[in-house]
Amino acid sequence: MADRITVNLTERATKALDLGVELTGHNKTDIVNRALTVYAYIEMVIADGGGVLVQTGPEDLPEKLVII
Repeated sequence: MADRITVNLTERATKALDLGVELTGHNKTDIVNRALTVYAYIEMVIADGGGVLVQTGPEDLPEKLVII
C-alpha cells in the first residue's frame, strides 16, 4: 500500500532532490523513496552501535559518516 504525503522541502533539500534526479534519471518519487530507505538503514546501523564509512575518491581514506 502506498501512502501519499505532502512535504515542504528546504532549498537545500530541493537542490538535493533535483541533483538526485539529474544523476540517476529516476523520478522525484523514486528518489524520495530510496532516500528514506537509505536513511532508515543508516539510522538502524547507528542505533545498533555500528557506523557507516564513506570514501569520496579512489585515493581517499574512508571516513565515518556523521548525520546531523
